[in-house]
This record gives sequence, structure tokens and C-alpha cells, in this order.
Amino acid sequence: MIERAVLLVNLGSPDSYQVPDVKKYLREFLMDERVIDYPYWFRYLLIEGIILRTRPPKSAEAYKSIWWEEGSPLIVLSKKLQQQVQKYSDIPVGLGMRYGNPSIENGIHQLVEENPDLKEILLIPLYPHYAMSSYETVVVKAKEIVDSKFPGLKLKIKEAFYNDERYLEALSSTLRPALEKDYDHLLFSYHGIPERHVRKSDITNNHCLKVENCCQADSPAHEFCYRHQTLKTTQLLAGRLQLPREKYSTSFQSRLGRDPWLTPFTDKTIVEMAQKGIKKLVVVCPAFVSDCLETIEEIGEEGRELFLENGGEEFTLVPCLNDQSDWAKLLADWGKEELVV
Repeated sequence: MIERAVLLVNLGSPDSYQVPDVKKYLREFLMDERVIDYPYWFRYLLIEGIILRTRPPKSAEAYKSIWWEEGSPLIVLSKKLQQQVQKYSDIPVGLGMRYGNPSIENGIHQLVEENPDLKEILLIPLYPHYAMSSYETVVVKAKEIVDSKFPGLKLKIKEAFYNDERYLEALSSTLRPALEKDYDHLLFSYHGIPERHVRKSDITNNHCLKVENCCQADSPAHEFCYRHQTLKTTQLLAGRLQLPREKYSTSFQSRLGRDPWLTPFTDKTIVEMAQKGIKKLVVVCPAFVSDCLETIEEIGEEGRELFLENGGEEFTLVPCLNDQSDWAKLLADWGKEELVV
């Protein structure tokens, strides 16, 4: 009789790189009030009236450039990760996506259907850092689905793991091969978010982006502060890898719109580094656990091109954790530890 299970949840991807599928995916993603946090009427007009009239063909081309024969890299890698975690786990491991397929509801339904005595699920959002547009929206959506469709289930939530020692060691193992070679600089590139999201997540309402050196000054706000958590991940990894301070830096990618976003921006940073004489650049994207459009295309293709066009010579993109064994074992261990038998 199986009463407990784990559900891994990642971002998601269009069903194909065809424009209609990309448009459908973008609609679901961008209409999420925790992604574009404007009033519904304004969000609807912005997305339906402007973004979805122009962006889908361009995004479709980007997805096409990274698409694998098996499908979307993020979906393929997430399924491989699920299979790897299951190898190390004595309890069922399910998979869902916040947007697109397989959905969170589908993931829960499959676990319940295959395990009719199921009573409790550990939800693991595959985001190391807390942000309202990633970690939080997964938790909120999963709770809504359980409350409305599976009221007999208990849902336990795995907290953000940006400073977990075992996560940091798994991430360090992906970095070491690149750092063993000759390199000039290591850039930690995290997904960007609007500054207003940082302020909205501040439970004190008077700390984030308001206090000097707010991310270094102790505060309860850090529990939900994406900027603090990304900078902390960089600091902890740098210490673990014994990196000289002048050999690494942090930046933020994937900004959208004209509102202030977290800085410095990755694309501008890459250009500046090349122009300043950095010849061998290594880039790692710790906000992502699976390689996807934002790592393969935005950094691996566009970032590489920017670097080489501006005087750089060697550009190395470090793979995400993907389905590597120590990462899969850690996820399985979290299931055992968090779900008390």
C-alpha cells in the first residue's frame, strides 16, 4: 500500500515549435498574474493586443533552433530526470509542468490513478530560488488543483534550496570540468525578474531595494527575496570552488518590457567583458536545473555570438544539472527525508 509520492514540477514548454503551439503556450505563461502582475484587464490587452500579435513567430524560430528530435529539451530532460529519480526512490515520482504538458493536474492524476491509497504528495518546484513568477506560482497552482480536484490529498512543499549544501555540491560538480581548463572569468547568469517583484515579495515592506546593501543586511525578507538568494548561491559556490573574487561575477538575463529589472544585464555584461579584454568566458545558469530556451538559445547561441563579435575567443556554457546522477539522488533523498513514513 503506497501512501506517499513525490511530484517534480518544472516550467514547461510548447508542444511543438509551430507558431500556434508557441502562441498557446505564451498565452498561458504570460496571463499568469504572478508573471505579469498587472490588473487582469491591462494584462489581457497587453498580451492579446500586442505581445501575441508579434512575439509568437520570433519565439517559434528560437524554439525551432534548439528543438531535439525527441521534442523540447526541457521536457525531454525533465522526463529523464524523473526516471533517474525513480531509480533511487522507493516511492512513486511524478512529473508536471506549470505551463503546457504534462500539466500539474495530469501529474497528480497519474500518481493517484496508479496509487489509489495515496495520501500525501511532496511537491518539489524545480526552482532553487524563490520568486513569485516561478516557485510561488507553482505552489499556488498545485494547491488550487489539490483543493479542487483531490481534496483527500495532503500536499507538502519543498522549500527553495538555493543554499542547500548538497544542491551546491551537485552544481559544483557541473562547474569543475570547465574550471579545470584555462579561463579568464566565470559569469553566474540568473533569470531576471522585475524589481517590483522583489518589492512585492518583501514581507517586511521596508527592506528589499530600500535598505543600503539590502541583500547583505540580515532580514526576514530574505526568505522570499530572489535577488538575495541568487547572490547567496553565487557567494556559496564561489567559496566552495575557491574562486578568486576578481574571477567571477553575477548578472541577470531574459528581461521583458521597459520596467526596471534586476541588473546588471547578462547580454550587456558579456559585451563589456569581451571589450575589456576577457578572452575565455565560462557561463553557468544556476536558476535553471534543466537546459531550455533560456540556456541553450539565449546564452549558448546569442550570448556566444555577442562575446565572439566583440573580441572574445572562447565561450563555454556549463550544462544545467539536467539528469545527472548526484542531482537525481538528492531529489530522491529529499523525498525520503520530507515524507515521514
